[in-house]
Amino acid sequence: MVRPLLPVPGWMQGQGGQPEAHCHRAMLDAIGYRVDNGIKWRAMPADFPPWDRVNAFFRRWRDRGLIREFHDRMRGQVRE
Repeated sequence: MVRPLLPVPGWMQGQGGQPEAHCHRAMLDAIGYRVDNGIKWRAMPADFPPWDRVNAFFRRWRDRGLIREFHDRMRGQVRE
């Protein structure tokens, strides 16, 4: 549902850079966990990627308007 919205990493488009160390699904799960439980970034459980990487992804996606779009799509599906 949200996969088409996720940006394609530069290294996959031949623009250089390193492959990402954590998958986007793990980042989405960590962001959802933080929102659901109201924890601080630094209190992120060790099961998730490091809090600073999750925070960086969140800020990048928020600035591009993706977080709102994720929320809208999921809300729409829940209402169906």
